[in-house]
Amino acid sequence: MPGLNRDLGLLRDRRFALLLVARTISVLGTAFAPVALAFGVLGLPGATAKTLSAVLTAEALPMVLFMLVGGVIADRLPRNRVMMAGESLNAAAYFCLGAMMLTGWTPLPALVTASAVSGVASAVLFPALTGIIPDVVPADRLQTANALLGLGQNISRVAGLVLSGAAVVLLGGGWALAASGAMFAVAAVLIALLRLTPAERAAGGGHSVLADLRDGWREFVSRQWLWVVVAQFSILVMALQAAHGVLGPLVAKQSLGGAPAWSAVLAGEAVGTIVGVVVTLRLRPRRPILLGTLFTLPTALPYVLLGIDAPLWTVVGGAFVMGVCFDIFGVLWQTTMQREIPPESLSRVSSYDALGSLMFGPLGLLLAGPVAIAVGPRPALVACGAIIILVTLAALLAPGVRGLRVTGDEPASVPAASR
Repeated sequence: MPGLNRDLGLLRDRRFALLLVARTISVLGTAFAPVALAFGVLGLPGATAKTLSAVLTAEALPMVLFMLVGGVIADRLPRNRVMMAGESLNAAAYFCLGAMMLTGWTPLPALVTASAVSGVASAVLFPALTGIIPDVVPADRLQTANALLGLGQNISRVAGLVLSGAAVVLLGGGWALAASGAMFAVAAVLIALLRLTPAERAAGGGHSVLADLRDGWREFVSRQWLWVVVAQFSILVMALQAAHGVLGPLVAKQSLGGAPAWSAVLAGEAVGTIVGVVVTLRLRPRRPILLGTLFTLPTALPYVLLGIDAPLWTVVGGAFVMGVCFDIFGVLWQTTMQREIPPESLSRVSSYDALGSLMFGPLGLLLAGPVAIAVGPRPALVACGAIIILVTLAALLAPGVRGLRVTGDEPASVPAASR
């Protein structure tokens, strides 16, 4: 299989291998967090769904507020240094969360503050990660690079989710959170070893931050496929955050056996993402945004199944389907952005993408607890699934989403080494 051998040959590139290992370890740390944090907080004396909503909102809100600044920073400074800073902030946040859980000193303001630091770290990391991939690999290997990065990250999610459930049961959430901090610290060290040549570094300029943001905004709104799908995800992520962050764990605790059951659901999703990434190694659609958007329709499945009190194994199967679909979408989306957006604006445009996609996420987390109390978590989960389906169908009405075409197997653009 010459094509597959050529794809896997990218692993021999030292810089890409460093980036791959760093992101794999970082995501392994991230995979410990959802189970450890959710059940660690819910296990605190007097904690309710509102407590968990407050802690998760404290992480999501700074991520939204600082995302545009993160994009400007990543387009001005060496993206490897920006990523190193983000990983270091994440390490500090999770070491603090773990220490609080282990010592029993868990005042809500302290938990909220540590979660907010993690949110800032994500705002710094995400735009830099999108932009650094074209800095490291040639343009004709972008989809392969995104798929291999996704494969490593998703394997980590499977391992992390399985291990985190066991860690919560046997040791408690504090140790799992502390382990996350250690993994972020290792990732920061590996990213520090990734050297970009001066020609590959984002060009810092004499423009003001506002001027940079205006330039990025012009690039963003000039592409209908881009802003329509981001608008779709702004609503989709609101429902996803409510269902995945609060309502799902709440139903798992009330009627499915707690952390092990929710870990099984998350692991089903993670295994699905591995399959999705393997598919994208060979998938080369002519209309990637249309296909990717269609694949977001089945992502409502696990929430609907959980909401109608389906057996746990069917919910795990629905989560598997969701994982497959989301990862196919993710690889196609990232690759299309990296091909279509000028490299000097890529991090800023990706920050608008992230900001638009995530901006209502905190609202979903904030409303999930009160809605669960008012109508019950299961009806709320069914409503989340319905919202996901409706906004996806609306996005498919846009001509830009249906019409963007790729010409050739690998569209030509300026190789990374020549920038």
